[in-house]
Amino acid sequence: MPMAATTIVHTAHLDAATRAAAEALLREAFLEFDDEDWDHALGGMHALVHDGGELVAHGSVVQRRFLHAGRTWRTGYVEAVGVAAGVRRGGHGTAVMRGLEAVIRGAYELGALSATADGRPLYRSLGWQLWQGPVSALTPTGTVRTPDEDGAVFVLPVTARLDLTGELTCDWRDGPLW
Repeated sequence: MPMAATTIVHTAHLDAATRAAAEALLREAFLEFDDEDWDHALGGMHALVHDGGELVAHGSVVQRRFLHAGRTWRTGYVEAVGVAAGVRRGGHGTAVMRGLEAVIRGAYELGALSATADGRPLYRSLGWQLWQGPVSALTPTGTVRTPDEDGAVFVLPVTARLDLTGELTCDWRDGPLW
């Protein structure tokens, strides 16, 4: 059976039905996926996989600014990668990530994401590198360590020269910072 094609589209060009289907897919795929999580997935490029007219996989990449090695990096941050339960382990997650990686390689200095335990093998298999140093967030009160994210952040260097054992600091946003 041939793999369904991946469509890449900006949030501004998602029709209401596709947008609703993507949000529903993600709320079903993750036990804790709330309005802030959905908001984080918007404003960038979406990779969508349909099978028989039904949306079966989604992911998005949004622009963020990360601090590392004394400078800021234009970062393509991967959000909301999810696959419908009935078609998992069928290559749809890989298809979504390959689409997002093309966006990252064409527009950003590096890619980054925070992986769930279930997602980590996928990202490793695609060549994403586990961040080994401390991770932090730039908050309204200054830089704050985010130790709960240690061991969950992966990066995909494009033009960025990274010390994977150094500190990586994400920009501020409401809700989950990573």
